Amino acid sequence: MSAKPKLAVWKFSSCDGCQLSILDCEEELLDLVGSYEVSYFLEARRGFDPGPYDVSLVEGSVSTPEEVERIKMVRQQTKYLIPFGVCATWGGIQALRNWSDAEKMKAMVYPKAEHVKALPTSTPIWAHVPIEYELQGCPPNRHQLVDLLGKLLLGQQPRLPTNSVCLECKRKGNICVLVAQNMPCMGPVTHDGCGALCPTYNTGCYGCFGPMDDPKPERFARELEVRGMRGPDIVREFKRITSYADGYRKGAELYERAAH
Repeated sequence: MSAKPKLAVWKFSSCDGCQLSILDCEEELLDLVGSYEVSYFLEARRGFDPGPYDVSLVEGSVSTPEEVERIKMVRQQTKYLIPFGVCATWGGIQALRNWSDAEKMKAMVYPKAEHVKALPTSTPIWAHVPIEYELQGCPPNRHQLVDLLGKLLLGQQPRLPTNSVCLECKRKGNICVLVAQNMPCMGPVTHDGCGALCPTYNTGCYGCFGPMDDPKPERFARELEVRGMRGPDIVREFKRITSYADGYRKGAELYERAAH
């Protein structure tokens, strides 16, 4: 019987991209498989071993009644529960339904909406069960993922970044697209980890890593207004991939209230 810690990878409401980021680890993947017993990972293997599990990585938001019960089951069987990706950490792009009438939307899309078992909201994993750590991103940074799993393997405390994308821009020597070009950029309020990918290629950040810690969205929204952005455009900037995260929702609501 293997003495290696058991790793499980779970899918909830999502596109599978976060799971693919594990398979994209390339050189590190063999070391990862050599260090952990991959007990449950349907994206990569057919069979699975029953729990309990030492580490569970959870992709996706909780969007159906069945998922509410399933995440509780995962929690009961897991020592370290780690949501990874913005669907799992903030509800993802499917949380756009949280701003609308989900039942009305179902009726518009499906001919027999009563057969679609969905919750009126899309919510992050931590809204339903306690978690130990989480990784932001759409998809998450694979180097951060490997580092986190390695630290857990060694019994060390993982150190996860809590800064904004602006810090990554400074480290790379990027010219600020917001200041120099007056280009809409969510970098000042967005969690780092992407390597400032979009600003590096002269494109404004659109917030795919979710809000940073304490982003002060109201103040940033006012800054966008000072720079000439109209209210609807400011709302659109905040309501993208992680629209219902607290750090973005407050910025959007400020201008939606003004519109009404």
